[in-house]
Amino acid sequence: MEMPTTRVPRWFVRRDIDGLFGLVLDNFIQILLIVNLCQGVLGFSATLVYGRILPGLALSLIVGNFYYARLAKEQGKREQRDDITALPYGINTVSLFAYIFLVMLPVKLAALSGGASGEQAAELAWQAGLVACFGSGLIEFAGAWLGEPLRRLAPRAALLSTLSGIAITFIAIGFLFRTFASPVVGLVPLGVILLTYFGRVRFAIPGGLLSVILGIALAWGTGLVAWEPAKFAATLQPIGFYFPGLWLGKLWDSRLVLVDYFSIILPMGLFNLVGSLQNLESAAAAGDDYPAAPCLAVNGMGTLVAAICGSCFPTTIYIGHPGWKALGARVGYSILNGIIMALLCLTGTVAILAYCVPIEAGMAIVLWIGIVIVAQSFTATPSHHAPAVVVGLLPGIAGWGALIAKNALRAAGLGTPENPLTPALIEKFKLSDTFIDGAFALEQGFIFSAMILAGITVYIIERKFRQAAYWSAIAAIISWVGLMHSYRWTIADTVVNLGWGTGAPWAVGYILLAILFFYVDWQERRNK
Repeated sequence: MEMPTTRVPRWFVRRDIDGLFGLVLDNFIQILLIVNLCQGVLGFSATLVYGRILPGLALSLIVGNFYYARLAKEQGKREQRDDITALPYGINTVSLFAYIFLVMLPVKLAALSGGASGEQAAELAWQAGLVACFGSGLIEFAGAWLGEPLRRLAPRAALLSTLSGIAITFIAIGFLFRTFASPVVGLVPLGVILLTYFGRVRFAIPGGLLSVILGIALAWGTGLVAWEPAKFAATLQPIGFYFPGLWLGKLWDSRLVLVDYFSIILPMGLFNLVGSLQNLESAAAAGDDYPAAPCLAVNGMGTLVAAICGSCFPTTIYIGHPGWKALGARVGYSILNGIIMALLCLTGTVAILAYCVPIEAGMAIVLWIGIVIVAQSFTATPSHHAPAVVVGLLPGIAGWGALIAKNALRAAGLGTPENPLTPALIEKFKLSDTFIDGAFALEQGFIFSAMILAGITVYIIERKFRQAAYWSAIAAIISWVGLMHSYRWTIADTVVNLGWGTGAPWAVGYILLAILFFYVDWQERRNK
């Protein structure tokens, strides 16, 4: 009698290398973004980036990658399968941009306008990022057992279109600008990415890797990046070993950031939670059905570890599990990703790679991520909800437009103690038919307003007018306390204005809208 064959997943198979290229490349691009944005936009010192942020990031990546690899190994053994693929895991792209541009940069600008030195402002911005990351981790961890009810609470169009508003502005448009600012370098890597992921063209090596190689060659070959011995010597200075620290004291010192930026932190935490839950469902559809609660809890733990140990950037279960499974990746690719990323972050050697690999070489991948997020908001929702998706995009676009307008004013020399930003600017903008005060109002809490307006539109499309009225009433409450729309002027910015009744005009508007919806609902019921 022939004994049944026992199928047990191995820790490593040859095709884990294929999956590793994709996951390492994705995480490496995120790390490049962190290094470039933290030093270029926020003005962080090398000590702050390499000595605090990256070591914390390393630990957060180890936590998730090792856990999901072990989970896949144990589940495969239990199910007698050797074809199970570990969940892909890494840095959350949307949160990366949201926390840099919507939390850390405003904190830095406010500190500078208050007379703080550049070093002091950078320190405060970093602490604010820690608090935002910690808050996101708390929401992800606490919501692990509430993920499914939270997902049912909001229509998919409301959730995805809000993410898309961030993706199309703070991710995609910025890198599109950068692509056309350096077209000789930027267009060919973008073409490779589009051919690989949209045209399903197969090259001799993974398309993402080919895109980066071509970008590096073009950047160096055209002189966009040039050899500078002094600059290269500076990249060698961070090399060493950085033991992660514990920054609970810094978290406590900046705890009020949770209140000041609650309108950003809460939605981002919820989106990370729901997004990870959707990626678990995607994995289940591909044949790997993992338990939701522990996977989501560990995802939250990874983000909490990041914040406590110095990183400002949440982690997440990545989209694309079916793709990695189709490549043949199994368990080992996740472990190897954690090890490689940790070594790069803990030793400071990422500085050399950041010098040799300019952001122009990898930005096509990030641009593609933004495109995919926006496209998914249309393809993964019912086609008749498309108007709601468009409505959900608008507040994010308005928020980005307000940021660009204020950057332009600061570039023109305003936003200083001698020439502060004042309400008088509103009338000057209106001379060109630009109601910039509306953009400033939409900028504050735009993640809330995008989700609410898209949700209201969905319920109108579905002729569920009472639900639309409830959402409008919720918007009124959020506006009344200043979590949405209400803003105040500082020397160099317009910032959220929390307080009882600070958003009264918008709250009244939403209440009147709710009354309209209740009236229509009553009329529809009477006519039946």
